[in-house]
Amino acid sequence: MKARGLMLALAAAGAIAAAVLWPRGRDVDVAVVKTAPLTQSVVATGRIATPARIAIGSPIAATVLEITVREGDVVAPGQVLARLRADDAAALVAQAEAARVEAEARLTQVEKLGQPVAAQQLAQAEANLKVANAEAERARRLVAQGFYAQSKVDDALRNAANAATAVDAARAQLAAQVPGGTEREAARARVDQARAQLANARARAALLTLTAPSAGTVLTRKAEPGDVAAAGKVLLELADAGETRIYATVDEKNLRFLKIGQKAGGVADAFPGQPFDAELYYLAPAVDPQRGTVEIRFRVGKPPAFLRPDMTVSVETVTGHKDSTLVLPAEAVREADSPRPWVLAVRDGVATRVDVGIGLAGIGQVEITSGLADGDQAILPASGALEGDKVRVRPPRKPKVGGLQVPQGMTK
Repeated sequence: MKARGLMLALAAAGAIAAAVLWPRGRDVDVAVVKTAPLTQSVVATGRIATPARIAIGSPIAATVLEITVREGDVVAPGQVLARLRADDAAALVAQAEAARVEAEARLTQVEKLGQPVAAQQLAQAEANLKVANAEAERARRLVAQGFYAQSKVDDALRNAANAATAVDAARAQLAAQVPGGTEREAARARVDQARAQLANARARAALLTLTAPSAGTVLTRKAEPGDVAAAGKVLLELADAGETRIYATVDEKNLRFLKIGQKAGGVADAFPGQPFDAELYYLAPAVDPQRGTVEIRFRVGKPPAFLRPDMTVSVETVTGHKDSTLVLPAEAVREADSPRPWVLAVRDGVATRVDVGIGLAGIGQVEITSGLADGDQAILPASGALEGDKVRVRPPRKPKVGGLQVPQGMTK
């Protein structure tokens, strides 16, 4: 009996020693592989951009008489935005108008009076030439008969020559007055020149009325009545009423997920409860080497009324979705960006390295395509366990309210 009691005592001591000396294993926190829906998306922050900003300025030095719009006003094409005054503009128009009237009157005179008068003058010159020739012939006969001296013939011949010259001049004058003649064409050119000067003066005067070149919204108003506007000074800025767009940037590592035409959802920081639809239409061909980012652009087909130029918005582009797949918290996957991501799984109480395949990446979760099954446990890196360690899984921590642990059966 004593021997048996001694053996039992030794066995009990051995069990106690084994319990003390044998490793109990490291306590670890784990994430459990579950079957759930998963959506992969890329979130970017950007600003609302309009297709164009239009600067409305004064092309000439003038005084501002009136500004008819204010910031935020929606304007239509051709709507009057401002009126200016330049004292010399009206004077130039009046001067050009008078020059036009004078030139047109001169052309009318040439067309209606010039040709008949020139024809009459030619007929008169030809008649005078005929008389002068007759007088010269008569003088020659009388000199031959001895009635006149030779000087009488010389005078007659000189008169005939002058008459012939007058005929040539009259013919040239008539040729200048007919259609296509130099005098008529010169008069017509003076009319064209006067009309061009009048159009230029009127155009300059029209510059004093500033109108909207297209539909848009007034962004800034930089002048008031009475201000003197120098040539080129911007008085108003408009945002063109064309397509509303969003310019944003994303980290270059997200490029592989993005494609032209993908649908997105936008939310303005100022109106978080009113999302709107957008569509990705542009991916920059180059990466910003300083920031490691890529510019992306979205178009907003039906922009809500509250969107304004330069407003900050967040845009989420859905790049993949599965209704049911194996998912695991992203923090449990190690070297996720390497060619061979892996997890430290719990296998029979031992931390075991398992290579895994990953697919979609959602917010805080990744899709497990190979290596793990539903219900498998992956050790979180914060637990500090190493491959081959014996481990014990800690029970899930209960939620807390106000820093106090919630008793079993209660929820927050």
